[in-house]
Amino acid sequence: MNNIKQDFTIKDLENISGIKAHTIRIWEKRYNLLEPQRTETNIRYYSNQNLQKLLNVVLLSKNNFKISKIAKMSDEDIILQSREVAFATGIKDDAINALKLSMLQFNKTLFNETYNKLIEIKTFKEVFKEVLIPFLNHIGLLWQTDTLLPAHEHFISNLIAQKIHINTADLERKNKDFNKTYVLFLPENEIHELGLLYLNYELVLKGNKTIYLGQNLPLDNLNYFFENKSELTFVTSLTVQPYDDKIESYFNEIESILEKSKHQFIAIGKKTSLIKNNDYKFNISFFDTITDVLKVI
Repeated sequence: MNNIKQDFTIKDLENISGIKAHTIRIWEKRYNLLEPQRTETNIRYYSNQNLQKLLNVVLLSKNNFKISKIAKMSDEDIILQSREVAFATGIKDDAINALKLSMLQFNKTLFNETYNKLIEIKTFKEVFKEVLIPFLNHIGLLWQTDTLLPAHEHFISNLIAQKIHINTADLERKNKDFNKTYVLFLPENEIHELGLLYLNYELVLKGNKTIYLGQNLPLDNLNYFFENKSELTFVTSLTVQPYDDKIESYFNEIESILEKSKHQFIAIGKKTSLIKNNDYKFNISFFDTITDVLKVI
């Protein structure tokens, strides 16, 4: 099956496009922009083609095309005009729309085509910050509104992770001298790693050596590194783990380890707000976001 999610409610269209359902209904009724089908109980539902057309219409509308003018275009003209606008405006909005479709349709080819177009005119750092971060933020909103299945998030996250790995490996081949050494990991039962993966890329880009240990790592698995005489900086990201009632004891254990070494420890995520005001005497720093960390390293 090519398109696992083939039908969308008007609420789905609102969440994905950012256009209110009321406005979509007006466009539908007044201008015949969309052609929904109806269930046996008379509830509207929309096809992938409807969704793609709506995203193109929104792109044109945001770029000073009047809805009345768009409504007179053929479907082919809407696609062509959207491509021209995307090219003239730096393709950010068009790229994000294409990424949404690739995710909803589980379409790896569309994802790669979109990424390849972007990487021809931008650096990977620019692509990630200007396109992928806004896209990932939107995924978070879609997740909250039940527009996505867990499979959608896993599919697109894995594709983005592949691109980060490829670009990081390319930098590592070029790097010969290192500034500092960072050990990056996620706590036990923590699997949300895209942010940490990108931070790993940025650290390598800045000429550092990184040891990326990945997801779901119990603290005692770091003993080899904690016992290392060289000065290391440990970095972790807290999304769902440790649980709120365990986080203080987790960092108390980290502090007792740091007391015996010169290592530094960086913790990132909103969960750090629970303990960032604690009086830790050794080298533990807390940051809300990856962006905040990048300002100081």
